Amino acid sequence: MKIVECVPNFSEGCRMDVVEKILDAIRGVEGVKILDKSSDPSHNRTVVTFVGDPQGVKKAAFKAAEKAAELIDMEEHQGEHPRIGATDVIPLIPISGVTMDECVELAQELGKEIGENLEIPVFLYEEAASRPERKNLAHVRRGQYEGLKEDISKPERNPDFGPARLHPRAGATAVGARPPLVAYNIDLDTDKVEIAKAIAKTIRGSSGGYPSIKALGVLIEETNTAQVTINVCNFREVSLARVFETVKREAERYGVSITGSEIVGLVPMEALLDAATFYLRLTGFQAEQVLERSLK
Repeated sequence: MKIVECVPNFSEGCRMDVVEKILDAIRGVEGVKILDKSSDPSHNRTVVTFVGDPQGVKKAAFKAAEKAAELIDMEEHQGEHPRIGATDVIPLIPISGVTMDECVELAQELGKEIGENLEIPVFLYEEAASRPERKNLAHVRRGQYEGLKEDISKPERNPDFGPARLHPRAGATAVGARPPLVAYNIDLDTDKVEIAKAIAKTIRGSSGGYPSIKALGVLIEETNTAQVTINVCNFREVSLARVFETVKREAERYGVSITGSEIVGLVPMEALLDAATFYLRLTGFQAEQVLERSLK
């Protein structure tokens, strides 16, 4: 059975009625199942995880982007998280019976449909990137919605599909193919966002840190606390425990500590087992020892 995971991020985390309408668009596609939904008011962002067969997932992603374009106006959007559009990003992840190359082809098909039918400019990223520099999502998002509005007409920032101008409400969308990642946030006991930004710079690959780590420092307005928001793009290369310990060590240099952390959306069990093995100092522990796994 061919199974593809899709984890679209929408630029709405406050109006739950809008989020529900987007979810309904996904639910309306036969053979597709929503596994998780996480909304963050400070980031003003919702992350949805759903799975299904390749064509079903492509249809559901298109329907969701279409509904988001109707309901979200990027001219009014504000939030802590970087974004370029109402449907900011649509990653496709091979889960079972599907290769990465097939997900790349699916991303290309989806991007073309969004660009042509919704007139939303689409940028391909990660494994689907048409240019080496666009493999990194941060490069695609450079300047965010406001900056892209000015730069999209430049040849080097022309989209892969759709018009070379932002949609008047929905902005732009990045569509890509990638392995599973872990969205991981770490909170600090300070309101000095410059500390979170300095720590993020230390750990992210583009600044000389861990190659498979992307990180930013932001201020969570509801709690007035600084946060290091992280994408662990390859948890087998850099474990959650290593990320946590590195952030903890760097925070101590500035005289602050970690107050907590969170995982946004779903996480592979292997990633959590790695952390458990590290902190419990387990020897020879195997995933087969997890009770629930034996009950399948």
